[in-house]
Amino acid sequence: MKKAICIDASLLIAWFLPEQYSHVVADLMQTWERDGVELIAPPLFHAEVTSVLREQVYFGKLLPEDGEKAFFHYQQTGVKSINGVGLQQKAWELAKRLNLPRAYDMQYLAVAELADCELWTADKKLATSLQAKAKRVRWVGEGGGKKRKHRCEG
Repeated sequence: MKKAICIDASLLIAWFLPEQYSHVVADLMQTWERDGVELIAPPLFHAEVTSVLREQVYFGKLLPEDGEKAFFHYQQTGVKSINGVGLQQKAWELAKRLNLPRAYDMQYLAVAELADCELWTADKKLATSLQAKAKRVRWVGEGGGKKRKHRCEG
């Protein structure tokens, strides 16, 4: 059985854009690809990544050609949408159990729980709020990694 890892949009965005932990994400992505890990996420992942990349271009934080390149690379990542019958129910239950006002990010944790895998994020606030309550949540800032270019640099 192929190993799976659930990733949230912040993790993939950190791979494409110059952020503090981009080098760590690049190392993780390389390792996961080498090891044949299947990347999974809830359907909202794709809307989030597309929206953030477009927003970065619109507000001039990313050059149009870099936005096109990032969008192309995103499409090549092959992150598989997981949308089972129980996904929304699981997200709802997690939001209740963890006493959260919204179930939005709980869709990621629901996918991780349903697939019995880790959830990796570059969102420190999310990780901090969940790690004490959900042991499968991993934040990219926990590890090291050597400095390297982000995905869309030459």
